[in-house]
Amino acid sequence: MKVQLLEIGSETEQLSACKISLLLGVFTPMNQVERFLRFSRNMLGAEQAVLVFHHEPYIWYSSAHGFKAFCSPGETCLSPYFEALNFIDHQHSQYSNLVQHVSQFGVEAKRYLAFDLRLNDGTSIGHALFFDQQQKLFNPEDIATVSDFTNSLIHVIELKAEHAELKEMHEQQVALNFSKTKFFQIIAHDLRAPFHGLLGFSEVLAQERETLDDSSVQSIAEYLYDTAQSTYNLLESLLNWAMAEGGRFIYHPINFELKQSSKIVCDVLNSLAIKKNIQLIDQIEEGIKVYADINMITSVIQNLVSNALKFTPTDGTGRVIIQASECEDGVHISVRDTGLGMSQAQMDQLFQQSVTASIKGTAGEKGTGLGLVLCKRFIDLNHGQIFVDSTEGEGTTFNVTLPTATSAHQALAQEQLKIEQVKV
Repeated sequence: MKVQLLEIGSETEQLSACKISLLLGVFTPMNQVERFLRFSRNMLGAEQAVLVFHHEPYIWYSSAHGFKAFCSPGETCLSPYFEALNFIDHQHSQYSNLVQHVSQFGVEAKRYLAFDLRLNDGTSIGHALFFDQQQKLFNPEDIATVSDFTNSLIHVIELKAEHAELKEMHEQQVALNFSKTKFFQIIAHDLRAPFHGLLGFSEVLAQERETLDDSSVQSIAEYLYDTAQSTYNLLESLLNWAMAEGGRFIYHPINFELKQSSKIVCDVLNSLAIKKNIQLIDQIEEGIKVYADINMITSVIQNLVSNALKFTPTDGTGRVIIQASECEDGVHISVRDTGLGMSQAQMDQLFQQSVTASIKGTAGEKGTGLGLVLCKRFIDLNHGQIFVDSTEGEGTTFNVTLPTATSAHQALAQEQLKIEQVKV
C-alpha cells in the first residue's frame, strides 16, 4: 500500500475538519506541527516522521524533503499498544505488533519510535511516529528529550483549545449583548409612543372634562382602553420572553389532543374575529395527538392566530384557518390567513429579536414581533420546527411541526386541561 502525499493548501480540501492541526497553525508560517516534527527528527536523528490526530482526515509527514500531508488510510489509532506508557521503542512488549500495524499502511523501516499524545486527563488525542532505515537504536536520552517536547506540545494544544473556546464564548456574548441592547431599544421606543397618548388624553380628561361632550369622552375612553390593553400585551410578552431566555419556563411535555388547544384559542379570539368581520375556522380533527407542553403550544397557536387576524382584511372576505395532520416527521400544524402577506425580507426577520419596526394591522393594530420570538423559543423547547410561507397580497401560512404522541405517556384528560388552564 502506497500513500499519496499532498501539497498543503492545494489538495487538502478537508483541512477545515482538522481542528487540532488548525489550532497549531498547520496552514500558516507559524506551523507548530511542522516545527515539532522537524525538531524531533533532528533530535532523534530520524529520517522520517508522521503526526496523526484522532478523527482528523489528514496525517502530517515530515522528512528532509519537506512537510506534506496524506489522507488517513484507515484505522491509524495506536493507543492499544502503549499500555499506559508514553512511548514505544524496541524494548516495549508491543513493539512488534506496532511494526506490523504500521507496515500495512506502506511504512517500511528498520527502526520505529512512537509517542502517545495524551492530555492531562489521560485522553489520547494522537500519535507521533519516527522511523528510518538505520540499524542503530534510538538514544534513550534523545527519547527523553523528545518526550518532554511532546508534553510541551500537548500543553500548547490545551492552552490554544481553551483560548479558542474562550474567544468563541466572548464573541457570542458580545453579539448577544448587542442584539439584546438593540432589542430593548426597540421595546423602549414602542413603549414610549403609547405612553405619550395615554398621558396626553389623561391630561385632557383631568383638566378639560367640562368642555367635552359625552361623545368625546367616550372616544377618549375607548382610545385609552385600547392603548392600555395593547401596551399591557406588549409588557406581558416581554416578561414571557425574559422568563424563557432566563430558563424559568418549565418544559412539561404530555400527550394531549391538539383540538383542546385550538378550541381554547378559538373561544378566546372568536370575539375579535367577529369584530373584524373575519371567519375564524378550526379544521383540526379530533384524535390528533402531540407530545408537547400544552401551555406553550396553546400560547403559540394563540399568537399565530392573533397575528393572522391582525393582518387579515376586514371587508368580510377574510379567513383564518387552523389545520393539522399527521406526517412522517410528527404532527404538522398550519395557521393560514388571506391577509396582507409578506415580502422575503420581512419573512427573514420574523423570528429575530432585532426587529426594526412594528407593522400596523388592518385595523391599525401595533406590534413589535416579540410574540413570534416567543413562538420560536417555545417550539424549540418542544423539539419542533416553525417556518413561514407567504406571498404579498395573497396571505400567510405559519407551519409548525411537533413530536407525535408517544405510547409511554397518558394523554391529557379534560379535567386535567381545566387545571392546566387555571395555571396559565
